[in-house]
This record gives sequence, structure tokens and C-alpha cells, in this order.
Amino acid sequence: VQLQASGGGLVQYGGSLRLSCAASGRTFRNSRMAWFRQAPGKEREFVATITPNGGSTLYADSVRGRFTISRDNSKDTVYLQMNSLKFEDTAIYYCAADLRQWGLVPTTLGAYDYWGQGTQVTVSS
Repeated sequence: VQLQASGGGLVQYGGSLRLSCAASGRTFRNSRMAWFRQAPGKEREFVATITPNGGSTLYADSVRGRFTISRDNSKDTVYLQMNSLKFEDTAIYYCAADLRQWGLVPTTLGAYDYWGQGTQVTVSS
């Protein structure tokens, strides 16, 4: 499986962006997907995750109510709609896939075995 993230860029405080992550491979629709982010000098942190059928989502407290994760299994793509962006949202955003389905805690890095290359999001004044 290969994951290709896109949609990042420079946005003003309070603005919006939509990230996309296109996956190759037949196992996408059977995989939990997630977004993580890593700010300069900080560890990679959980942002959001979605179950294979899209029926359940989970968010980090810092983004709940502002970000929405969704997926289109017909397009093998997962999205992250980011609204009301803040300076602290500036980071490289990574999409991740859980193909092993070992039932690990979905907010942890170790639950995911495939990662995209990341897309930069910068929030400016």
C-alpha cells in the first residue's frame, strides 16, 4: 500500500484547508485510516481516525469541533477538512493506514503500519 498526501499549504489564521490522502491497493477499504501531525521540535501526534466503513471517528481534543475526517472508499481516499485553523495547527500532516488490524489503540503511532510522505500546513497571521 502506498499513501499520497496532498492539499497542504499556507493559510491565514481562521481559514480552512482540506487534506487528501490517496491510497493504492485493494486493502484500503478494509483499513482504519488516520491523520497525525508533527510540528517542529515536537513529537508526532494523533489528530483523527476513521473506521474502515466510515461509521466511527475519533479526534484529538485539540481539533475536535474544527476538523472532520472522512473517506470515500470508491476513490480509495481519506480526507481531513480543517476549519478555524490556529497557529498551533502548523505542522506536517501525515496519513496512516492500519492494515494489520491487530486492534491496537487507534490514537497511537504503533497502531499504523503504513504512512504517507506528509504535507505541510502553515497557518499565518
